Amino acid sequence: MESNRQLDAQILRLDARASTPERLRRTNTVELMARTFDPLKWVVPGYLSEGFLVLAGRQKLGKTWLAIDMALAVATGGVAMGSIMCEQGDVLYIDLENGERRIQSRIKTLFPNERDRPDLSRLEWATEPLRLDGGLLELLDRWRLEVPAPRLVVIDVLQRIKPPGNRNQNAYESDYSTWAPLQKWATEHGIAVLGLHHTKKGGADDPLEALSGSNGLSACADTTLVLDANQNGKTLYVRGRDVDEKETALLFAGGFWTILGEAAEVRRSDERSQIIAALQDHGDPMTPAEIVAATGKPRVSVQRLLGKMAKAGEVHKVGKSRYWLEPMPPGNSGHTGNTRSNTIAATAEIPDEPVTDLEEAGNTGNFIDEPHVWIDGKPARQAAALLRSQFTPEELGVDVSEVISNRHKCDHCWKRGETLEVHHGGYRRHLHRYCIDRWIADYEERNADAGE
Repeated sequence: MESNRQLDAQILRLDARASTPERLRRTNTVELMARTFDPLKWVVPGYLSEGFLVLAGRQKLGKTWLAIDMALAVATGGVAMGSIMCEQGDVLYIDLENGERRIQSRIKTLFPNERDRPDLSRLEWATEPLRLDGGLLELLDRWRLEVPAPRLVVIDVLQRIKPPGNRNQNAYESDYSTWAPLQKWATEHGIAVLGLHHTKKGGADDPLEALSGSNGLSACADTTLVLDANQNGKTLYVRGRDVDEKETALLFAGGFWTILGEAAEVRRSDERSQIIAALQDHGDPMTPAEIVAATGKPRVSVQRLLGKMAKAGEVHKVGKSRYWLEPMPPGNSGHTGNTRSNTIAATAEIPDEPVTDLEEAGNTGNFIDEPHVWIDGKPARQAAALLRSQFTPEELGVDVSEVISNRHKCDHCWKRGETLEVHHGGYRRHLHRYCIDRWIADYEERNADAGE
């Protein structure tokens, strides 16, 4: 027995020597730089190039629909994802999950009117299962030689063609060696081979780490695309050897995929809309902290975005750390107002202030809406000082302190935030500016009930 093992080992050493080249093939850098290579062949520009590519995503997220979208665009010389023109070529779609009946149903969904259906003769389908180590590469090569312009092969899904792993290798080594022949075939012949794959349930911080199985698949692939969906919508992340890293926001409707733009820009636009909606719903200027609470967005993101929106004129900073949709807070319209319906108001002569167009039209007073916060756009500290210099607390109905604090809870809503010290009816209270009127109304209602 021992002698047989020694003989087997000797045979293996002899085979290794026979397969080892006599010398390492080397290329001088100058010679290499003098060569002319064909340009990289793009199948779906910016997303799919020649080589081995993986499209991964969670189940029932629309991976097959996206692969069909790209396959149809290449086969017809049409548009992929609603906006990317593709050069026409022959496509082989190996669908090992759906079957011909479902394939037909999906094509009818995309092109319900047969008269409007484009020529799809250059898109071929195969549904018979065949493993990678069972002759698949030979059949792919036969297809390549039989069609005039082979450009794209789609394999849905990769797991169905994967041979059993090698017990003598770890998962990474086994996966890499499994897919290396397919990657080599695609690269040598300048054809894009797109394999569909699943992602892990828990996801990962790095999109490539989210692929099911080991990292051997993503390491072997020339490009990896990860389709994902969250509260911000659907995105397609792309990273590879020949493609710029990018994340694209997509819309999926009626079987069609449409590019919305760069994911970061689309999210930023959506966040801007949420900030504007929060201000509109609130009806008053808001601090960044209040906007964070209203939108549920991270504080750092809100503060950074508010600065950009202020520069763009989408919002305006009014007073101390508050933002509003107009350069002036609500109520500072120039109308005369000795009124106290929804807010406290008083009439005051503001010295050295220019007369507004509205005042020229017949309004001689300055309407002071929420005097504890604003007088013609003046911040709270200036407004309070000016009011106290011209009115007694009895005349004004409320005494407003200059003290602006973030340390106190509001005595009306019991929430934290920027408060003003207010003296009224013998009480001293810390109130949000938008809670002052409500607190006073409650106070007077309680006194009226007590008097009855």
